[in-house]
Amino acid sequence: MENINRILFLWLNAPDHPSQISVDLAAVIATFQIWIVPLVIALVWLWGDAPQRRAMLAATAAGLTALLTNQLIGMIWWHPRPFMIGLGHTLISHAADSSFPSDHLSLWWAVAFSFLLNPSLRFSGIVLGMLGIPLAWARIYLGVHFPFDMAGAAIVAMLSTTLIQRLPHGCLDSVYNVAIRIHCRVLSRFIVKGWVRGTT
Repeated sequence: MENINRILFLWLNAPDHPSQISVDLAAVIATFQIWIVPLVIALVWLWGDAPQRRAMLAATAAGLTALLTNQLIGMIWWHPRPFMIGLGHTLISHAADSSFPSDHLSLWWAVAFSFLLNPSLRFSGIVLGMLGIPLAWARIYLGVHFPFDMAGAAIVAMLSTTLIQRLPHGCLDSVYNVAIRIHCRVLSRFIVKGWVRGTT
């Protein structure tokens, strides 16, 4: 399996003389695309209604669960990144930590899967899920991840989302009630001015 992983990596990784356009595009995607997730969640939380906010809370919980799961996996089974074993070409700097699974894709797809399970957000979940593909490509192309890191991320994301969806209904409700109270207290001035939404 590791041989297949390395063969796929070398196929997707940047060639000896990549075009600057490809490198720049991959770098932008690999570095900045991930910020779409917290931006979307924050915007919907600030201006969405109660069901939409609950959906954002569930998506956040799924994403955080995926990231925590990755940390546990890294402690149990540590896997080097391509540049740590001198494989392929590395075009961006990255910490020499465990590569499996990809944190970026675990977070991205956990939120996407959470949206997919919500009928009102299903289309957004499909779009978000598909946008994870160029993110996965970019991080492999730039030499900081293996293809199997992305497959592992998809599995972790699905399991994390399923776990959050199967929590007793009251668990997320309790967190939501606390979060909305904090929201109303901290942003009270903006709510009064109509710049963000209150509890209604």
